[in-house]
Amino acid sequence: MDYARLRAAALKDGEDEEAVTVDTRALIDKVLARYSGDWTTLRELIQNAADAQATTVKIKWETVPSTQVPLPPTTNRSEILKHAITHHTVRRLVVENNGQPFTKTDWGRLKRIAEGNPDETKIGAFGVGFYSVFADCEEPLVSSGNEAMAFYWKGNALFTRKLMLPPEQGSPNTAFFLEYRNTTTPLPNLLSVAQFLATSLTFVALQHIEFWIDDWNILSLQKKSSPSIEIPIPRDLETRTKDGLMKLVSADRTSAQIDATFMSVLGWKPQAAASTSKSSDSYYNSSASEMPSLRSFFSRLTSSTTQGAARAKIAKEEKAIQDAIAEDLTVTSTSSIFLRVTSAQIAAKVTATFAAELERATKKPPPKMTRIAILTSSYDETTASEMSSSGSKASKAADVFSTVLPSKKPGGRIFIGFPTTQTTGAGMHISAPSVIPTVEREAIDLNARWVRNWNMEMLRVAGIMSRLAFTNEMSDLNDKLKRLSESSSKKGLSISSEDVAKCIPEALHILKTYTFGDSTPSGHVAQIIEEAFWMAYKNASIEVYSSRGVLPSTKVRTSSEELEKFVAGIPVVLKDMKDAPFIKKLMDFGLIKDITVDDVYQELSSKALDKDQLHHFITWAAKSAVSGELDRTSKQRLMDVAVATISDGEGDSGDIIALGSITNYVHNNIPATLPIPPTTLPLAFTASIPQVQLQALGWQPLKLSDWLQFLIESGPNKDDEYNLTKSSKFSTQVLGILSKNWDNMGPDAKSYVISSLQNITVIPTKMGMRKPDESFFPSVKLFDDLPTIQGTGNLKEKFLVALGVRKTVDLETIFTRLLSPTPKDGQPGHKKWSHVELIKYLASVTNDIPAADMKKLKESQLCPAEAGPPGTEPTKGTERLYKVSELFEPKDTLRTLQLPILQWPGPPGSFRSSSVEGRFLFSLGLRPCPSVPELVDMMSSSDISIRKNAMTYFISNHHLNNYAAFDITSTNKAILPLEGNEKQLVPPSACYYNEKAAVLGYNVLKKDLHQHAIKFGVLRDPPIKGCVQRLVTNPPQNRNMAITLFEYFASRLGDLGTADITRLKDAAIVPVMRKNNLSRSANEKSEATLAHVRPQNCYLGSSAAYGDIFDFVDFTPDANTFLFKCGAKTEPTKTEIARLACGEPARLLSVLQSSEKYLNLLRSLADDLPTLKKDRDLYKQMTTSAWLLGSRELSSAKSKEGDSYEDEEAPIKHYQLAPASQIVILDDIISYRLFKQSLICAPEEDALEDFYMALGSQTLGSKVQEDVRIGPHTEKQEGAQWLRKHVLERSKIFLYEYSKYKRDAIKHDARWLEKNLQVEAVRSVALRRSLKGEGQSHTEKRSAASAHAGGAWVLYVAAEGRPDMYQVGQAICQLLLARPGQQAYFFFEPFLKLDLLDLRARGYNVDRILRAKAAEARIADEERKKALEAEQKRIQEREQEWTSQARGAEATKTPEHRMPGSFDESPEDEAEATAASKHNKPKKGGIFSNLTRRLFDTDEASQKQLDNFLPQPGPTHNAAAPTPTSGGGQKPNEDGRVTSPAVVQQNLLNAIQSTRAHDSSRVFSPPQQNEVKEQATYCDSTPATNLDFAAEAPGGMRVFVAKDLSVDPSRFLMANIEQIGQFETLLKDVGGGVYGLKTTSLHIFYDEQGGTIAFNTNGSIFCNLRWFKQLHAAKFKGTEGRVDAATWWWVVLAHELAHNLVTVHNAEHSYYTESFIQQYFPKIMARAAAWGSGSPANVGILGVANASPATPETPASPSQTQRRTQRPLPPPPPSRAAGYQSLLDQSTYAVRTTD
Repeated sequence: MDYARLRAAALKDGEDEEAVTVDTRALIDKVLARYSGDWTTLRELIQNAADAQATTVKIKWETVPSTQVPLPPTTNRSEILKHAITHHTVRRLVVENNGQPFTKTDWGRLKRIAEGNPDETKIGAFGVGFYSVFADCEEPLVSSGNEAMAFYWKGNALFTRKLMLPPEQGSPNTAFFLEYRNTTTPLPNLLSVAQFLATSLTFVALQHIEFWIDDWNILSLQKKSSPSIEIPIPRDLETRTKDGLMKLVSADRTSAQIDATFMSVLGWKPQAAASTSKSSDSYYNSSASEMPSLRSFFSRLTSSTTQGAARAKIAKEEKAIQDAIAEDLTVTSTSSIFLRVTSAQIAAKVTATFAAELERATKKPPPKMTRIAILTSSYDETTASEMSSSGSKASKAADVFSTVLPSKKPGGRIFIGFPTTQTTGAGMHISAPSVIPTVEREAIDLNARWVRNWNMEMLRVAGIMSRLAFTNEMSDLNDKLKRLSESSSKKGLSISSEDVAKCIPEALHILKTYTFGDSTPSGHVAQIIEEAFWMAYKNASIEVYSSRGVLPSTKVRTSSEELEKFVAGIPVVLKDMKDAPFIKKLMDFGLIKDITVDDVYQELSSKALDKDQLHHFITWAAKSAVSGELDRTSKQRLMDVAVATISDGEGDSGDIIALGSITNYVHNNIPATLPIPPTTLPLAFTASIPQVQLQALGWQPLKLSDWLQFLIESGPNKDDEYNLTKSSKFSTQVLGILSKNWDNMGPDAKSYVISSLQNITVIPTKMGMRKPDESFFPSVKLFDDLPTIQGTGNLKEKFLVALGVRKTVDLETIFTRLLSPTPKDGQPGHKKWSHVELIKYLASVTNDIPAADMKKLKESQLCPAEAGPPGTEPTKGTERLYKVSELFEPKDTLRTLQLPILQWPGPPGSFRSSSVEGRFLFSLGLRPCPSVPELVDMMSSSDISIRKNAMTYFISNHHLNNYAAFDITSTNKAILPLEGNEKQLVPPSACYYNEKAAVLGYNVLKKDLHQHAIKFGVLRDPPIKGCVQRLVTNPPQNRNMAITLFEYFASRLGDLGTADITRLKDAAIVPVMRKNNLSRSANEKSEATLAHVRPQNCYLGSSAAYGDIFDFVDFTPDANTFLFKCGAKTEPTKTEIARLACGEPARLLSVLQSSEKYLNLLRSLADDLPTLKKDRDLYKQMTTSAWLLGSRELSSAKSKEGDSYEDEEAPIKHYQLAPASQIVILDDIISYRLFKQSLICAPEEDALEDFYMALGSQTLGSKVQEDVRIGPHTEKQEGAQWLRKHVLERSKIFLYEYSKYKRDAIKHDARWLEKNLQVEAVRSVALRRSLKGEGQSHTEKRSAASAHAGGAWVLYVAAEGRPDMYQVGQAICQLLLARPGQQAYFFFEPFLKLDLLDLRARGYNVDRILRAKAAEARIADEERKKALEAEQKRIQEREQEWTSQARGAEATKTPEHRMPGSFDESPEDEAEATAASKHNKPKKGGIFSNLTRRLFDTDEASQKQLDNFLPQPGPTHNAAAPTPTSGGGQKPNEDGRVTSPAVVQQNLLNAIQSTRAHDSSRVFSPPQQNEVKEQATYCDSTPATNLDFAAEAPGGMRVFVAKDLSVDPSRFLMANIEQIGQFETLLKDVGGGVYGLKTTSLHIFYDEQGGTIAFNTNGSIFCNLRWFKQLHAAKFKGTEGRVDAATWWWVVLAHELAHNLVTVHNAEHSYYTESFIQQYFPKIMARAAAWGSGSPANVGILGVANASPATPETPASPSQTQRRTQRPLPPPPPSRAAGYQSLLDQSTYAVRTTD
């Protein structure tokens, strides 16, 4: 829509313009509703005074005495004041100021709403503030100078009158007189008023405010200010706001003092209300502090005893104060507060657009210059304010300034002249007169776009101002701290911690003042101010009070107790201030950081550390290094500058430790008293620090090797007491430390210690300091002059041994002193030792002999061998000395082997191997037994005795001497005898101990040695490959030899590998005897020859079937097992049989001697066809060879010549071999009978047929070409359409059932058929069959056949006669099935012939189709409704057309009819109907009789029945008969114009739509009779009806029977079920098909007497079955009879439908009856013609009614559901108690529903 164009049109062509009117009273009330705060009127009037440059404001409430409580009889002013406050009510409020009198402009603006003060320097903007006086005052009066103005109301309009005051009444002041609307308003809360006034005086330009109650001066406030001091603006302060609208130009600071003088009455709290009439809705009633709260309520419920005591104490103190105040309420008290106000001049610069939008919103241009002030209270000022109170109890109870100080709740506020409800979130008030408030001036407007931007900029400049004020206060604090430091005794020094601590409270006060929290009601206000506060400076820094005074935050660090222990000069945040929210924010913002490495570096660079500081520094550095806080570079920087001075006492300058040169630290293994290298840190500084942390500093523990090196190298330069080679004491200490840590040293360290000490004299001995290898343990006492060690008892022995201290005497000494020749008598020397004594000594000191000496002993020839006579060999030794390793242990078993034996003199058993000497000799190499090679040499000796002794020793000691570890099989020496030839010796690898191996020609070990064969390494069997080779080379020549060989191989099946088995499979090793001639007779003996076959080509056991064809052998079970392993089988495989059959089919058939046996063989091959296909060559041979058995039918000559079918003999089947391509699969019995002489057929078995087809056989159907020859198409295809629907429906059932048996046989499903099938009716169908390649053909006439035409499959049906459902099924099966056959045709035929109910009775699931038909019926009903709606529309169009034709003429009124279906029982209506019948007499004959004669030819009886019905229709009963709407006295139209046909058609349609289903199981109405006066012979009678529901017809139509029926209803139904089904079909065709009635509105009833053909009750039509049975049932099956019956009942239904419009039988009823006949005559004619041609919707192609009954249109009854779910069906009930049952429930087994 074009809105601009629409607006222009409205302004140009609209109606007269009208001014918008305003309801003044409502406007003011709604404006006042926005003023929700307290003291709004006072605020506005005080603000007006400030705008008028007043200095003093006087506020006075004048009261009215109480009419109920009299004044107290006293002159005590205090008591009178108590009475006034308690019982008086307010009469008037007077507010007076000494400002400039009103000007003419002011008077004019006062009486105009929404015209604010245009002065941008003034606060007023909206022009509605003054109207707050109307909250309590109805008609205010204003006096200013010599003028006055009165306001008064006329209705809802406000008017004013102004007058000039006489000179004597004039005053320079301005006064507002506000008379209260009623006199019941109580006095306001005095303390609340006083606090409001004190707060108001804070920023307004007033100096004095007085508060009066009548003549009592309750409060007097006086404000004084000091001269302002200019505040310099720092250069790095960002003076311009974020959006650039505001700029801070200048700033100054001033101090203010407010003094209050007030009466004690402010703190007085009356105990009870003085009057019950005080208004509860006055906002002056009480302060918020006195309002009850839920907190106080619940605190009383949940308070504990302790809390109750505390409250009792407070209450007691409060009572004492109140009692003291109540003594005299007029006593005055004083109080003062001191404030600091920081103001700034702000320059505003906005664009013209911005200014215009702002002026539009506020009615004044934005100011170019404005001021912003921040009110705070410094620490000193706050302290002075607290001390200024007079200290009276009244001062304590009445805290006048509680809301003035921003540090108290609710905190700082935004002042726009007066305080608003908006808080700042910090401990400061902000006065911003140019901030634009909301209309009620209670909050800041942050909604409107331009106003929001302006206000946000104002808040931002307030944030900048706050930052400037903060900086100024912190500067003052720093100056104060400097003054304290200068005044202290330690002048010239830096600021002391004591001075810093004194200023902490003031610093916390400043931080609290400028700490921003959440603001209310808008949280954005505090956020905007705080953001500007922090962003005010260009540099990210702010002043912070630290341990070194006020410093920028960039120089201050967070405190750390750990770092303070060694670096105390870094400015840090004080502990008392660390938890302040302001400081936490600085930490969160990153403005205060932790102490950095650079800070520590600078501190360490400036001074040296003492002993304690060094320890703390190392502890911190080590911990930081291991945690990663100190990186490698930083750590090195700190170490390079860290220097410590270590002094032990006063006056001692101490040692200097430069940590940069330290590389090691002392571990606990070196005492602190011993010298350490200068690069090592003493233990005192590192003892408590974990080694991991010390190593993180790059220091390593001092190694003992490095320490030892230091001691050795520095020893010559030190005193002897610290020299290892000179001081035995020092040496013992050092050696003790090394010994203690010896086990913890690594190999390299031990080697270093050994190499460092072994060449210096560090071992203290009794002979002085000696080298280690020159020293001996005290246990060495062989000689007295040896230097044994002393004073080393705490040294570990292994340590001394490792250094080289000896436990034994060296061999040279021994050999020199002990083995020298024995001296002669008198000569000095020692006796010579024997080898036995030498061995005994050396054995005693075995563990102390050095390795070099042991090696020397092993290589020395020390001992002789035995040389004594046999039996006493040890008694004599050889002259030659042997190495111990060349001799054997003295044993008898070894002596028999003639080996050199150690001589050990003594009796037998003197030498024990377990003795000390024996173990020592064994360690020198004494041999306990000979080796295997030595024994092999002995066993291969030519000396038989040595050979036997060696073999016996080898066998006996094989396990004891672990000879199994030696591979004796590797020897090539002949040492083992053979079985049968002991003299022949062979190596162990050349014989075997399995005697069966001899069958292959292998050597067998002597049997006595079989049990020891494993010891000699002899194998049980020869290698399997050699065995296989020998078998293949020399196969067995007879059965016995084969058994022996095969059984041997069977015992070695586990040894056969895959390669061996493969070789045996392909080797001809199996001897078989083959007959030379298979064709000889059984009486002749056949010769046999020996042949060798491969194992995989022979079969185990015997076979009667294949014994003459394949080679079957049967050896022993073990031999057969071996052959089976080599590939022999128990019977031929299918592949082998198939290969034989394809290669020699004739021979195979002759051997089997039976076609049945051959077929059995083919059946077995057919089962394994997938396996046979894997052999491609075989499968190709199977498809081409003539090896398949087929049959050809041969007929005898007699059968060919005979004429009778009964005399025909059974045909002869001749079997013959043929390839698959010449054999056909019999799938068409008709084609087979036609061409059987030329066909070779496969056996008629599914398995063999599939087998033949897989090999290339074709079906007979594929070899027979079928050509469908059709005649011309018939004109009417309705039957074809029905047949297609029928076929599709039944195909679904057929496919579902057929798939249960042959799922794979289905080629297409029902969906494909529905998509591709077409059915066409033609005059004739012929089928010509031709056998391909044979030139034979045959033609036959058919009733149905299918063919492919036009991209779809067409089922052609001959129109002559009823189609053969067998041929229809045959044609459909050819489309659906892969291999259609006779079985499938017979299976499909019943589904096409039987109706659904019969199929269900036979167990088929057809419920889904029945439900689908019900759904189709519902759809048809919807279509019927749509047709009625279309007809309704056509009627309306005709009506419109008729009306248009009648324009210009006088409208002809037609009688008004009742709405269809309205059945009124009013007697007046019936009377009118009776009167109307006088002018509408029914006529005899007429259209009824003529129409009947035209439509059908009836017999005489039926014609008489019809004639009786036509002039006098059967009595029609209507339970609530409708009355005609035409009045009896109304005359017909005389203008010559007939009634519109559309009206008539509409009435007919309404009558049809009025029909409905009868919803009761009974029909009863008493008889009634209406006499028609106009014709004495006519009596309109309605007979009585008394019917009961009996059952439902097959199609769902309800059937009723008379209660007086002579037979049981069940028997009646069973006897007449066929007629009921026919009658139901007829009524559906006529009622639903012609009239479009709902099927449920039609009902069937039966009585045995009476003249009622049909009746209409409440729109439900009932038709009598008795008339149908007598008139039409006999001829109903014929076309003529069906048309006759339909036409007859069409007229009856027209009669009954007319009763939906007219109740009685009068002319009007006849008129509507004839109208129905006329309207629906074309439809009945068309339907009758369709029946005559045989193609109605529900008639088959031949004109016979469809066998399938119509499904119910309504949901099935309970009995139907039960019948559908139970099988078999229950028998009919025995009596009439069956109740509401379906007709089919009682007659399913009786008769068919329809023909």
